[in-house]
Amino acid sequence: MDATPITTPRKSATFDDYALSEIRRAAATGIYDIRGGGAKRKLPSFDDLLFLGASMSRYPLEGYREKCETDVWLGTRFAEKPLHLKIPVTIAGMSFGSLSAQAKESLGRGASKMGTSTTTGDGGMTEEERGHSSILVYQLLPSRYGMNPDDLRRADAIEVVIGQGAKPGGGGMLLGQKISDRVAEMRTLPKGIDQRSACRHPDWTGPDDLEIKIQELREITDWQKPIYIKVGASRPYYDTALAVKSGADVVVLDGMQGGTAATQEVFIEHIGIPLLSAIRPAVQALQDLGMHRKVQLIVSGGIRTGADVAKALALGADAVAIGTAALAAIGDNDPKYEEDYQKLGTTAGAYDDWHEGNCPAGISTQIPELAARLDPELGGRRLANYLSVLTLETQTIARACGKSHVHNLEPEDLVALTVEAAAMAQVPLAGTKWIPGLTGE
Repeated sequence: MDATPITTPRKSATFDDYALSEIRRAAATGIYDIRGGGAKRKLPSFDDLLFLGASMSRYPLEGYREKCETDVWLGTRFAEKPLHLKIPVTIAGMSFGSLSAQAKESLGRGASKMGTSTTTGDGGMTEEERGHSSILVYQLLPSRYGMNPDDLRRADAIEVVIGQGAKPGGGGMLLGQKISDRVAEMRTLPKGIDQRSACRHPDWTGPDDLEIKIQELREITDWQKPIYIKVGASRPYYDTALAVKSGADVVVLDGMQGGTAATQEVFIEHIGIPLLSAIRPAVQALQDLGMHRKVQLIVSGGIRTGADVAKALALGADAVAIGTAALAAIGDNDPKYEEDYQKLGTTAGAYDDWHEGNCPAGISTQIPELAARLDPELGGRRLANYLSVLTLETQTIARACGKSHVHNLEPEDLVALTVEAAAMAQVPLAGTKWIPGLTGE
């Protein structure tokens, strides 16, 4: 008789190994999982778009003889001193407390070398950051940690944070092990005690109140500084329109691929929308109000390459902001610390317990011995190199599309590889004229 065939065991696609491990962890501990970083699920992204380079119907630019400009002005609506950046890539807000002082200095050094801006994040302004950032944006968050009117005046712009892409609708978290003496003093917190900041600002409830707050900020800075409003991507059309109504000079739109120092994983993976789906509604709001390019749009959340930058600009953004990529550039998740990552129960490239403060690379930590591993001068040079590559890649794409400025890239230069990306980016599916939801068959 024939032997009975052996059937290969089949695991559930719904209850995969990770889902089961999370169920067991929750059952054992009774607490939800907290981590840093951004969404790890596969999402529609800029990888689903392609550029249409010049050929017969378009005339490309010669890379060695014809210029392709990359500069951007931010804050031209009302501010008397708008920012002029040499490149359309900025450094997103990441706080001292979440990051070490050495990491903040590295970011300032690298950004300044390339003529772009850094952003303080929650918790106030450090001298390392102000001293090494030629252009510094000061974040005003619901927590008001480290809030100082004198530092507002020392900054070059102010960013009012309504929401963050990794956790729109949620407040910040900083666990006690990262609240050192210096962090506690800056934030007026007890040392070593977990903090969870508010999810909304305490002194306004809507755009009408925010308009009054923005007027106060303009008065305290003598109308010199641009005022940004940052929102997590969830309802980008209405949020952008209301930011403009409130008097913003710049809108910052953060998609769900953006990282965070610490929050519930359920926030990171299940709240908000991908950046690809958020840009076009935000641009449409600006266009409907006659404010596109008058109120600048900065987008963030998962930007990695010059191709990502170019695609964001082609969809209508004025600039992008990077956070996770900037940390990787200065040394986060570096394989040279693999042994240390293994001791923490993870591996280089997967480490996301930024809230615990044990970062082997000296970046997301307040432990002096670990922070000392990061050389701010070297970190700054590495970041500058990375920003240079992003810019060169963006220029290369723009020239290939026949553009003399990266802001001349447009949706007409793009096609999509998937129906989902075509619908989200509102560009044709490759090989067709079809934009799902906008055009006929």
